[in-house]
Amino acid sequence: MDDSELIQWSKKGDLDSFNRLVESYQRAVYNLALRMLGDRQAAEDASQEAFFSAWRGIGSFRGGNFKAWMLRITANACRDHLRKRKRNPTSSLEELSIEFEVSGSTESPEDYALRLEVRAQIQRGLASLPSEQRLAVVLSDIQGLSYEEIAQVMGCSLGTVRSRLSRGRARLRDYLVQRGTFSL
Repeated sequence: MDDSELIQWSKKGDLDSFNRLVESYQRAVYNLALRMLGDRQAAEDASQEAFFSAWRGIGSFRGGNFKAWMLRITANACRDHLRKRKRNPTSSLEELSIEFEVSGSTESPEDYALRLEVRAQIQRGLASLPSEQRLAVVLSDIQGLSYEEIAQVMGCSLGTVRSRLSRGRARLRDYLVQRGTFSL
């Protein structure tokens, strides 16, 4: 079955069809949540909340781009987590570093360590951006969504997407240059 059929069956209450949608989109949802929140546990929680909200609201899905709809729900769940975090700040060692996959065996230990440090700097740079700029950068540069899809996810105009991307990229670049990660 394709997505449209799975959506139709899900609207009729078929949990198996919805679970197949979850399997198709769980990676994109989790990756967005991880980049927005910077913490694996929080990303898992936000992903679960997003899918639960999608299940409850599948009847209101009016067609169009399901991935964009799902990522919008995820972005909202991440915003909720960020608001809660602001009200109840906590510190955890896990937030300080995000675990990244190990590459092939041809990479030297020095290159591997350098790659991990660069990724950690990029993640810290993303975390330093205002949430709307971070969301735009993650959706474009990590998730690979088009500007139109980003506008749909963020519920804003194309001009606003372009502005947030431009500002977010500039701030991220400045952050990385200031820390010596990259030079101009």
